[in-house]
Amino acid sequence: MTGLEIRRATHDDYEGVVAITSDLWADRGGDYLPRVYHDWLEDDDEIDRKTFVAEVDGAVAGIVQGVLLSADEAWFQGMRVDPTVRRRGVSRRLTEAGFDWARERGATVARNMIFSWNVAGLGAARASGFEPVTEFRWAHPEPDPGAESPLEVVSDPSAAWRYWTDSDARAHLRGLGLDLEESWAMRELTHDDLHRVADETAVLAVLGEEGVSGMTYRTREYDRENDEGVTETWAEYGVGAWDDLESAEALLAAVARDAAALGADRTRVLIPETAAAVSDAVYAAGEVSEHGDFVLGADLVGRPILGQR
Repeated sequence: MTGLEIRRATHDDYEGVVAITSDLWADRGGDYLPRVYHDWLEDDDEIDRKTFVAEVDGAVAGIVQGVLLSADEAWFQGMRVDPTVRRRGVSRRLTEAGFDWARERGATVARNMIFSWNVAGLGAARASGFEPVTEFRWAHPEPDPGAESPLEVVSDPSAAWRYWTDSDARAHLRGLGLDLEESWAMRELTHDDLHRVADETAVLAVLGEEGVSGMTYRTREYDRENDEGVTETWAEYGVGAWDDLESAEALLAAVARDAAALGADRTRVLIPETAAAVSDAVYAAGEVSEHGDFVLGADLVGRPILGQR
């Protein structure tokens, strides 16, 4: 495509970003990028993230941000392309620039997340070299200080880790859970992560009749306005894994109590998008998200660095 330049995004690009996103997802509340753009951009001294824009004939035509979540895992988010230049290689060039940046910093894998209803985003990601990894949903147990568990639930990061390593949830999610710092981002969950969050937030392990039968960890609390303009406090849990329905009831009840102790109004627990996990969560928690979310990935090992853009 002639007249295409890929460069670092700046605050001066705000109006251009608004122009290409203002009509996106109007029926779903609109795009979040214009609301967070100035806070979202990296500072000059931040080396673990970089935001790229595509410029066509002097006008912003696309954007994406890359973030290093660990020593070798990169995450890409906020990919947007002006509808008037789609299918002309803009998303591919943006992704190539991001892959170059990630490879130069030691990343061996790149991943992103796309809502399952965002068919245009899925097509662009596949065209840019991302391959399917996994799918998940959110369970939403209501905070309740008196939620009853059919099984004992303890705060034990070692027990939670031992369960996670052999769980069906880990196999389905390819070892991924929510990152501890970057919102809406997933990376490989580690033993050290669970010990860290046991001190900082919470780790929960279900004790079944034959051993540990479920686990979760709390990533963060945050405030968000609902559709009526009322600010609600959310408690977020990085993954929910369990063996059976009884274990699901115990784990999600423990989440309800933990969230209530924080004063949270809502919760969300990342769960595998499987018939068993989703139906268990509906039975035990009463509410799950309407749509799944897809995670895609790209192997960066051996991929040539195409040059700084």
